[in-house]
Amino acid sequence: MKVDQLIVGNMGVCCYILSCEKTGKAAVVDPGGDAERILAKLKDDGLELAYIIATHGHPDHVCDNRKVKEATGAQIIMHKDDDDFFGDERVKGFFSMLGMEESPPADLRVSDGDTITFGEVSIEVIHTPGHTPGGMCLYDAPDLITGDSLFVGGIGRTDFPGGDHQQLINAIQTRLLVLPPETIVWPGHGYGGSRSTIQEEGASNPYLR
Repeated sequence: MKVDQLIVGNMGVCCYILSCEKTGKAAVVDPGGDAERILAKLKDDGLELAYIIATHGHPDHVCDNRKVKEATGAQIIMHKDDDDFFGDERVKGFFSMLGMEESPPADLRVSDGDTITFGEVSIEVIHTPGHTPGGMCLYDAPDLITGDSLFVGGIGRTDFPGGDHQQLINAIQTRLLVLPPETIVWPGHGYGGSRSTIQEEGASNPYLR
């Protein structure tokens, strides 16, 4: 699997284009702005977009889901718990203060352990609740897309509705830190750096000691 990282939107979201180098099939993860640039990259690389995957439903990560979907016909994938949570009108009302468009409902709802396949690439869904109820990571060794669950030297905030600090810590420790030490961590924001490894985060991330 080829991983291309793009920093998009006014909140510096790490958007990823994941592609199968043999077939040209691709998935976009967290198109949180700059849809035109994402679409241009897909066109320049000759990629056919199959899926738009949301690591979680916060508006800064999904605000261009609709634009990319309308331009490509790709299906939106979200964990079932976030598809439910962010479909609640009270939750929509809270996050509308950010002034960003919410995602359309998911076309495909996934759960922990499910596999997302495009071309010859198969990605495992790892449910890591705590930042949001349906926060998830995407794993295809050696690459791990962590969204806002795990950053370089940090973790996602848990003070928004649906957040739970201890739940997030438990998910990271029991689901992510057990992966091979050479696993590459691709975070949802580049606050502490644009990439890391599970070994580095286990050894030096102050929130995980």
